Amino acid sequence: MSATTSTDIDAFKAAALRCPLPPAIELIGERWSFLILRGALNGLKHFEEYQAGLGIARNILSNRLSRLVAGDILERAPDPDDKRRVIYSLTPKGEALLPVVLALRQWGEDWGHGRQEIVLADSRHGKPVKRITVQSADGRDLGIHDLMWLDQSNGATMRRT
Repeated sequence: MSATTSTDIDAFKAAALRCPLPPAIELIGERWSFLILRGALNGLKHFEEYQAGLGIARNILSNRLSRLVAGDILERAPDPDDKRRVIYSLTPKGEALLPVVLALRQWGEDWGHGRQEIVLADSRHGKPVKRITVQSADGRDLGIHDLMWLDQSNGATMRRT
């Protein structure tokens, strides 16, 4: 292995240890957690709604809801109409996952299951939302070959291989 390659790998490993992706995946990357998140983004609120809508076992649903509450994605509150029931609602941290869920759905449409009849639309205009893209500071859409990693602490760049 050349010194340059070894240095690149060392830089990658150092950056990977600080990467926020693994803890994010640990919290929401599991199938049921992601489907619960999708349900919350679509207005599900009660345990029974999640169970019926997802066909998930009660013990798994309970576990995943607890993890999402502990991770500050969802919050629990008594239902004001029926104190025996609990309402699960998205926190601001949970709402911030909307672009992640939408991007994954769009990817699934493109690469897995085709276009769907139901699309997400702007409630003001009734028109479908724009596709999620990676954009430059000036608004240009960027592809993978247009990107590099920048260490903001020292201005150093790392090549993307």
